[in-house]
Amino acid sequence: VIPTDKVEVGFKDIDAAILVGSMPRKEGMERKDLLKANVAIFKTQGAALDKYAKKTVKVLVVGNPANTNCLIASKSAPSIPKENFSCLTRLDHNRACSQEINISLPNSLRSLKYLSDLQVAMRCGVSSNNVKNVIIWGNHSSTQYPDVHHAKTVQQRGAAVIKARKLSSAMSAAKAICDHMRDIWFGTKEGEFISMGVYATGNSYGIPEDLIYSFPIQIKNKTWKIVDGLPINDFSRAKMDATAAELVEERDTALDFLSQ
Repeated sequence: VIPTDKVEVGFKDIDAAILVGSMPRKEGMERKDLLKANVAIFKTQGAALDKYAKKTVKVLVVGNPANTNCLIASKSAPSIPKENFSCLTRLDHNRACSQEINISLPNSLRSLKYLSDLQVAMRCGVSSNNVKNVIIWGNHSSTQYPDVHHAKTVQQRGAAVIKARKLSSAMSAAKAICDHMRDIWFGTKEGEFISMGVYATGNSYGIPEDLIYSFPIQIKNKTWKIVDGLPINDFSRAKMDATAAELVEERDTALDFLSQ
């Protein structure tokens, strides 16, 4: 371990960067209040990556607002492929998997093919190991769309933890970071996918391209791929578009700060 406050030391020839330092969210704080300070932070870190890190470096942005911070870091490191940047939505993914699910579905949803395709265990008291292919669409925020599950407590759990403890949910976030980086290095299991915030370029779901957006992802040989072709009903479409709209607004605000 080499503790340092010098970017030329900390970023020199690194294979992986986990960017956790950001202006912390406080109870009652609006996300847009964080953007100006965070643009300065991630512009600096992106520039350091560009100058000192390996061009193959895998960058995971954890500090919130993670999607937009990741976008700023990437734009500030033009010599590093955009595909090397991702943001953490695995925490939300893991939370959704670990919920004890007790869902009463209307008949109109029971018939949907994608429920069986996603192989989600939908009974009370299920082990998280038996819940596969949960999807977190979009932003790491209250507009995120955890597909299939009733996710009211999942979506707002971060805020609830902060309110109760006056601190963030650091241990579960650390576990999610480890899961995320392990899957980048070793790949996802055959037939399974996980959630990651990645560049939306070339996606088949109609999400605006110049965003970091959470999609269902499969990884092989350290290369991620968006899982295409999943059926999207009208309810899901509306949720996916709503979180995309929030990200567009965040992006535009952040890019204004970046140009100043």
